[in-house]
Amino acid sequence: MYTLFSGFYKYMVQKNEYCVLILGLDNAGKTTYLEAAKTKFTKNYKGMNPNKITTTVGLNIGKIDVSGIRLNFWDLGGQEELQSLWDKYYAESHAVIYIVDSNDRERIDESKETFDKMIASENLIGVPLLVLANKQDIVDCMGVREVKPIFKKNAHMIGRRDCMVMPVSALNGDGVDEGILWLVDCIKRNSHIRPPRNHDEM
Repeated sequence: MYTLFSGFYKYMVQKNEYCVLILGLDNAGKTTYLEAAKTKFTKNYKGMNPNKITTTVGLNIGKIDVSGIRLNFWDLGGQEELQSLWDKYYAESHAVIYIVDSNDRERIDESKETFDKMIASENLIGVPLLVLANKQDIVDCMGVREVKPIFKKNAHMIGRRDCMVMPVSALNGDGVDEGILWLVDCIKRNSHIRPPRNHDEM
């Protein structure tokens, strides 16, 4: 009887879990963004000091509960030699957050090429995509009006998936919650194509 009740209780309280990839070139602010998201949506969580965040070698993992679901974030290293590992995670993902360093004009073309390579993967067809123009706290950075046309040039590759380009400052948290809430709506709407993962699979 206990097993029956405990199983029912677990069924009632457990949240559907979805995996979100955080991708982009090195130094785009991916880990800072992850910390900002955890700070915004996790009660009493104190984010890591941005000055102590170093280049990701491999993978950072984080999770938040929002709007009745759980998002598991996989923040993958953006160095060129690590990008070849990204596709190992595509099939398991329910959404992608692609972070652009809006203050690095010299690497914007490199970021766009990396983005195009990513969205060309068959394992990401139909997956919601949030492109974040990060570092909006820096006065002379590129705004969304400048970043958006660059990343939407190959609209045929983006296809009919949900796709949004938004401004954000991972450093001070501006725009973080708006992007997450938009993504949650997309993930829920897309769940018949990519259903949530069970707890036993995590």
